[in-house]
Amino acid sequence: MLQGRVSITARLALGVPRETGAAKAGSTRAVLGVQLVVTLLTATLMHRLAPHCSFARWLLCNGSLFRYKHPSEEELRALAGKSRPRGRKDRWASGLSEEKPLLVPRDTPFQLETCPLTAVDALVLRFFLEYQWFVDFAAYSGAVYLLTEAYYYFRLGPASETNIAVCWCLLTVAFSVKVFLTVTGMYFSAQGGERAVCFTFAFLFLILAMLVQVVREETLELGLEPGLASMTQNLEPLLKKQGWDWALPVAKLAVRVVLAVVGSVLGAFLTFPSLRLAQTHRDALTMSEDRPLLQILLHTSFLSPLFVLWLWTKPIARDFLHQAPAGETPSSLLSDSAFDSLRLWVLVALCLLRLVVTRPHLQAYLCLARARVEQLRKEAGRIEAREIQQRVVRVYCYVTVVSLQYLTPLILTLNCTLLLKSLGGYSWGLGPAAPRSFTSSAASDVPLSSGEDEAQQMAAGIAAALRSLVTPLFLRGLLAYLIWWTAACQLVCSLFGLYFHQHLAMS
Repeated sequence: MLQGRVSITARLALGVPRETGAAKAGSTRAVLGVQLVVTLLTATLMHRLAPHCSFARWLLCNGSLFRYKHPSEEELRALAGKSRPRGRKDRWASGLSEEKPLLVPRDTPFQLETCPLTAVDALVLRFFLEYQWFVDFAAYSGAVYLLTEAYYYFRLGPASETNIAVCWCLLTVAFSVKVFLTVTGMYFSAQGGERAVCFTFAFLFLILAMLVQVVREETLELGLEPGLASMTQNLEPLLKKQGWDWALPVAKLAVRVVLAVVGSVLGAFLTFPSLRLAQTHRDALTMSEDRPLLQILLHTSFLSPLFVLWLWTKPIARDFLHQAPAGETPSSLLSDSAFDSLRLWVLVALCLLRLVVTRPHLQAYLCLARARVEQLRKEAGRIEAREIQQRVVRVYCYVTVVSLQYLTPLILTLNCTLLLKSLGGYSWGLGPAAPRSFTSSAASDVPLSSGEDEAQQMAAGIAAALRSLVTPLFLRGLLAYLIWWTAACQLVCSLFGLYFHQHLAMS
């Protein structure tokens, strides 16, 4: 009996159907396909290997980054030429119940010692566990996507099998939004002017998002117009059956309003990460003056959102490559499908480039402690020793938040690109396009057995209606809009941050 159960489980896991009456009819499907087995193995490895092998921990704590240690109170006291405080009995005899805080000159010539950033030190940092889990999940999600693409490329499974890597990418996008909410919530809980800055940029990006949606497709080929036309074309028969013809333009307007609001919120999320990126980019260039190759990579990474905007600007991207001037007669360098594949590869390459220069940016941020101390020495007067220590330690304690601000937009853009490829029906240009995990059949085309009850029939009808509305053209426009808009927000905020740190902050 046990051997029979094991054999049945093995056959189901490998996708081999049982020889039942339904199988003889040709309608059986494996309960556990290859993709689901890979997903279960990946989730197990992610849980088991996290304490021992972590990509996020290696990226931050492999020993190449160093931090500054604050000076001790005894060192500051000795440099200031002050004696040690008296004991408690002497203070009570003199009428002093509490010890006065140590005041030292701001230009005290103390030296900041450095030490490598280790995993033991990082465990006490704020949001370190959230950072480690999120980045590791994104890494495993990318691995599952690569395995799934290889699975489809070599045609190891049926053409109608659901692409489970899409679920991983959708989860990663959802976790990216959650990280944005967590990090942005810190600024709303602060007492400074960060909340006003977020609201200001959110209002600015709301206006820009509405302006972007009125740009013609001949100029900005995001695919919103064909996507909305495809959705309304399938929605119209459903509304006519209910007698709701008036709701069709309202639904189209509602989609545009939702896109504008999403763009505004996403712009508010990207405000402070982009401002921080501008500061670390500027400091990283200063630290790498003797390394020209690294400076080229830093400049290319900083301008990568501009390249993304260029990819969807039709006159200078698709039309230029499709009708490139070569002598007297224009020649076509790339077909439409080849350009779509090239655009996907460029997006992935730009995301990987930003990942490569992560450590120079983080090291530039950690060196901000030394810059703050040097700025302190230019000031006159005295300061508490504890405040000096806090200025140095505060930079180190905030490094995981800066890491999340740097990596989350990258992970969001990369996973939206992978979703654009899979859900939009594109190809990498290495072979035929992978099968999509959805169909565009109408609700009336779905067969329902007579034995089903009304609830099952209603659920099946709703699912079929949603599949008919969420068409490949609509998903292309939606994902292209998210990718393009993320790059636009990053470019606007980072350029403003570069101007602010270079001119306004120094005044």
